[in-house]
Amino acid sequence: MKNIFKTFVIMILAAAVISFTETRTVTGRVSDDQGNPLPGVLVKVKGSVTGTITDLRGNYKITVSPEDKVLVFSFSGYATVEMNIAGRSTLNVMLKQKVVIAEEIAVADQTSLREHSKAAPVVAGGVYGYRPDFRRYNNNYNTEGYAPVNENGYRNVRNNPLSTFSIDVDNASYSNIRRFINSGSLPPADAVRIEEMINYFRYDYPEPRGEHPFSVYTELAVCPWNTRHHLLQVGLRGKSIDKSTLPPSNLVFLIDVSGSMNSPNKLPLLKSAFGLLVNELRPEDRVAIAVYAGAAGLVLESIPGNRKDLIMRAIEKLEAGGSTAGGAGLRLAYREAEKNFIKGGNNRIILATDGDFNVGETSNGSMERLVEEKRDLGVFITVLGFGMGNIKDDKMEIIADKGNGNYSYIDNLQEARRVLVREFGGTLFTLAKDVKFQLEFNPAIVDSYRLIGYENRLLNDEDFNDDTKDAGEMGAGHMVTALYEIVPAGSGEGIPSVDPLKYQVSRKKDDQKYSEELLTIKVRYKLPDGNISRLLEKPLANRPVHEGEISDNLRFAAAVAEFGMILRESEFRGTATMESAVALAASSRGGDADGYRAEMIRLIETSKGLRTWADR
Repeated sequence: MKNIFKTFVIMILAAAVISFTETRTVTGRVSDDQGNPLPGVLVKVKGSVTGTITDLRGNYKITVSPEDKVLVFSFSGYATVEMNIAGRSTLNVMLKQKVVIAEEIAVADQTSLREHSKAAPVVAGGVYGYRPDFRRYNNNYNTEGYAPVNENGYRNVRNNPLSTFSIDVDNASYSNIRRFINSGSLPPADAVRIEEMINYFRYDYPEPRGEHPFSVYTELAVCPWNTRHHLLQVGLRGKSIDKSTLPPSNLVFLIDVSGSMNSPNKLPLLKSAFGLLVNELRPEDRVAIAVYAGAAGLVLESIPGNRKDLIMRAIEKLEAGGSTAGGAGLRLAYREAEKNFIKGGNNRIILATDGDFNVGETSNGSMERLVEEKRDLGVFITVLGFGMGNIKDDKMEIIADKGNGNYSYIDNLQEARRVLVREFGGTLFTLAKDVKFQLEFNPAIVDSYRLIGYENRLLNDEDFNDDTKDAGEMGAGHMVTALYEIVPAGSGEGIPSVDPLKYQVSRKKDDQKYSEELLTIKVRYKLPDGNISRLLEKPLANRPVHEGEISDNLRFAAAVAEFGMILRESEFRGTATMESAVALAASSRGGDADGYRAEMIRLIETSKGLRTWADR
């Protein structure tokens, strides 16, 4: 009997110990006071480093211990909420936006802003220089900088048979546009780069096979916004590589800690974003940290990637203040990268900034020359943009493009995870450099064409065969997409053209031989360590797919293009409307495992309301 009693007591004590030490999972959804999901919300156990972030649907899942009593929900621009989790496995939370008086917001023209905003509060986390009763971008109270975009027009094939451009895998424009819309404003036209919007999304392109490191995808169909035209989709997909097989990385984090970074959506968000990246580092990787404000300095010499505690401690100690010696910071970062150069590895600077350089090299030309001097050393650069109100998009784009790198805009922690965790492996491993497209159109079939976007990536036709001309890079698993709007021959639309040339000899090809070819696609590229380019060539037959056979690839890319043209108020948007863009996108969501396509549909719906206000 005693033995039975002892066994019973032991079982009770064991159950008590297990219940005290056993972890459990808490799940839930975070939304705003309108019921809209909030992606990128930081969910942490109070007093602990345990945390997670909400996905695009606002959902989260976190593992907690019995001693954990409170979860903290924080998001830039919203009041932080603490919730007791005792005995709860499901916890849905609503966050409310913080409101501050406009005089408290730091903008370039403080006096002017005060005069115009005493009567109306401004939502924290919104766009500096915007009031709730304004739905259009207002440049009077904003110092953000964007390079002008002059949209590509139609080119007559008889006079311009070749279309040549450098690939672009940047996608900063889309997340920046998302920031504007989520803050209650339509973006300025020059912030809308349609090719970056299209390239934000992944498409179902085939995995490459054969000698080239990428596959070529094509599809031709009737153009949704002008049924007299055709729409051509051309896509590249880089070879996928297992992250575990990537070569070691020599990284230098170059972090802007100037006074302009003293904002919740800048340095605090930056710290959280880099925490995601640090968690991905391996022992064979190395990291150094340089900062710049009034001057540049090295806060952490290069150490192995498994020293995560030291790396994060150095990041957490950073504070913002002072002017912005961006040029000095870049020079210091390049020196540190060269000092710890790994032959055959990924040697890269990761610059995190709002781009507001005001000490040292400040002009776009000076910055361009600086990074061009260094790129041939094998040190590439990734640029991460943060913040609003004074972001210098034009400067950051130049640094990334000329430094053989990529440019992304981080508007929330969810975007940081996408850029620095999900897709960063591809960025770390360059499959091909100086990748150029050249399409030759057949004048017997095509009257004229228009490349949608890529205005700042156009090349001279002769640059295609010139191996000294710089072009874009392509990483493992990356995709590149381009759309052409094509006017078929015999359309009679009267696209402007030059008079027939007087002194040139017209050479007609064998029309019968090429009568079925719409165009020829040529891709020229170099291997990462090579200096001589290789050529991939593929003719395309003139066979548009029927309406019922158009793939999700082309329909969704067309929906994104429609959305971009409407935001730009493009003269080429034809019959495109917000409603048609939503319908096209909704019909081509596909699997959408990450929810990015669903998010774009919500952005278009939101923009419809903002556009109505703006047109009043």
